[in-house]
Amino acid sequence: MPGIDYLRAMLHGTLPPPPIAGLMDFTMASVEPGRVVFTCQPDDSAYNPIGAVHGGLICTLLDSVAGCALHSTLPQGKGYTSIEIKVSYLKGVRASGGVLTATGTVIKAGARVGFTEGVVTNEAGAVVATASSTLLVFDL
Repeated sequence: MPGIDYLRAMLHGTLPPPPIAGLMDFTMASVEPGRVVFTCQPDDSAYNPIGAVHGGLICTLLDSVAGCALHSTLPQGKGYTSIEIKVSYLKGVRASGGVLTATGTVIKAGARVGFTEGVVTNEAGAVVATASSTLLVFDL
């Protein structure tokens, strides 16, 4: 099925979310062509040695919304994979900060390469991280 239909099926519970969503407590909040929103409630299990949410969780969240944003534009029979992601961490994150919201947006969806951006905000609305991503588009 086209990417947008696949993502909408996950959003509505017709298809199950990917296993990583359960592992990292990611929930798809909305999907439209070229844009997806996930939420995440980090807890102490994501803490690094200095008592903050590990940047790897934030990076994974950004990689996920960036990829799914591109996926929402792909026709049936096309897949994608990350080529690179550049993350900027702007503010520390703790579990007590509440729910994180990540938004992925397509900048350009080419036939072979896609370019996307992601932004993560905390419950207070402050931007905690941003990313730019390049993704390879291929036949499944």
